[in-house]
Amino acid sequence: MRFISGLTLFFYTLVFMMVGGLFISISLEAASIDTVRSVLETIYSTPNTRLALGITGVLLIFISVLVLQIAMGRIRREKTIAFENPDGQVTISLTAIEDLIKRSLKQLPEVKELRPGVRANKRGISVVNRVTLYSDVNIPETTEKIQNIVKSRVQDMLGVEEQITIQVHVVKIVHKDEPARMPKRDEKQAQPQFRGSIEY
Repeated sequence: MRFISGLTLFFYTLVFMMVGGLFISISLEAASIDTVRSVLETIYSTPNTRLALGITGVLLIFISVLVLQIAMGRIRREKTIAFENPDGQVTISLTAIEDLIKRSLKQLPEVKELRPGVRANKRGISVVNRVTLYSDVNIPETTEKIQNIVKSRVQDMLGVEEQITIQVHVVKIVHKDEPARMPKRDEKQAQPQFRGSIEY
């Protein structure tokens, strides 16, 4: 697979370099119109040359479709986790795992905001959590708590013993906003009201 990918990359690079060189030569007028016309006339008048160009065009279209399918399949595999059950294959969306992590850490009082990102590859599952913490928390203890919760929830959800890497990236530390104390209605009514006249 790596050999095919490398060969395809080399082929595409060669084609793009040739097209780029052609455009540069046209812009610099390196070839005259008569030369271009004679080359085209030669191509049109030679059946073997036309056949070679046709085969090259078909190969380019085929390779382009193949590369597109490989890229789309790779993107689809990266967005899901698949495992086999006795009754068939099961796939889990990575966004579903991210939603589970958000709900699991929503009740932590130390965390103001959390944005998880889940990636899956052959080496295992990687979770990167971008968190906003309050300033009065112990950062090492809080981040360790986040890692333990996320790891246990992901393992319980998937039910497989794959390697799970949990990273915590603290992006912001904020102060807790204490809401202003509003006087109650009873307190407003209990305030003494002035009655009478003022003498100067």
